[in-house]
Amino acid sequence: MPISADFKGRLYPHLEAIAAHFGTPFHVYDEAGIRQTAGQLKTAFHAVEFREFFAVKALPNLTIMRILHDEGFGFDCSSIPELILAREIGAQPDDILFTSNNTSAEEFAAALAYGGCILNLDDISLIDKVPDMPDLISFRYNPGSQSSGNSIIGNPIEAKFGLAHEQIVDAYRMARERGATRFGLHAMIVSNERDYQAFVQTTFILLELVERIADKLNIQFEFINIGGGLGIPYHPDDKPLDLKTMAAAIQRSFAYFTRMHQYGPKLFMEAGRYITGPHGVLVTRAINSKDIYRRYIGVDASMSALMRPAIYNAYHHIAVLGKESGEDDVVVDVVGSLCENNDKFAIQRALPPIEDGDLLIIHDSGAHGHAMGFNYNGRLRPQELLLRSDGTVERIRRAETIEDYFATLDFESKTLPIGKT
Repeated sequence: MPISADFKGRLYPHLEAIAAHFGTPFHVYDEAGIRQTAGQLKTAFHAVEFREFFAVKALPNLTIMRILHDEGFGFDCSSIPELILAREIGAQPDDILFTSNNTSAEEFAAALAYGGCILNLDDISLIDKVPDMPDLISFRYNPGSQSSGNSIIGNPIEAKFGLAHEQIVDAYRMARERGATRFGLHAMIVSNERDYQAFVQTTFILLELVERIADKLNIQFEFINIGGGLGIPYHPDDKPLDLKTMAAAIQRSFAYFTRMHQYGPKLFMEAGRYITGPHGVLVTRAINSKDIYRRYIGVDASMSALMRPAIYNAYHHIAVLGKESGEDDVVVDVVGSLCENNDKFAIQRALPPIEDGDLLIIHDSGAHGHAMGFNYNGRLRPQELLLRSDGTVERIRRAETIEDYFATLDFESKTLPIGKT
């Protein structure tokens, strides 16, 4: 949906100067908005022992991560490079959740060796691949037919993530036999979901499962992690997630559990999109127009900078700097330069008349935008900027260069003779 009035008011009057200084295209993020959302999340869950572990995959940038670390957040990592990023900004072992899937024994060894973390295992077969079982262990649970999931992750029965219901008790038994004494439980069943009931249901499923496992194994759980997946309203007509009502319902479930069992686990969450998504835009300049069977507006960014519209048919609101929508709007496709017909930021979208040189602002690129970039056609990923709370604009990642693109072709030759003697 359109960015906040506050972000717009601080960004738009200076956007032409920013574009002239830094060049286009670029993603620009709003520090004040990110901090505000972080504060709202913490306030909403004030009645339980709560911690957010920011999903690094959404926006893996050291400057953004430092801001969130300053807000008291931990980090949800799914690869060794993400874990290294978290350690680089000072995150300690208890600040890092390592939630990976299809993970090798070498990755587990590296994760534990690189300063440690909280391991969240995705499958029962991975228990024996952890070289030294840590004291604290968690498992990702897939509820199967107990939940319908949603369109992005899909039906849990068809999803590749997590342990099946009939495996979960045995998994904790096996982890305990290998030396684990502290336990957590995780599930992420939906993605980009704005119906708060989905997260209330996840909480209920996990607390009920905690009771079942604890009864069978005589163990207690330090935390449950209801995952990420908190959605944002990309389309102007979308209703936002009702965070306040969601938090109240979840905290009631925790209060009931505590009354029944004389203890309560901590509540972890690993939102990414919800924290940074609305607080970023992709700024790109119109460079061409084309009239054939449709009117096309060509811009200097491509889906290598924001692939959500291409991969998910996702809507991202687009504004044209200095021009308002009205009776003169023209229906256009906004396209990049890749040799793929799905390289489009908007399809048959009514926008103000656009001329070469106009700046287009593609909203809600603050999560899964730059992070999902790629180099098809030799296109290079753009720079990232930060609009600081004090009004300054700072480059927080440079644009890729041609030298970066060719760097992996500069290597020491290595061959293996086969088939001949």
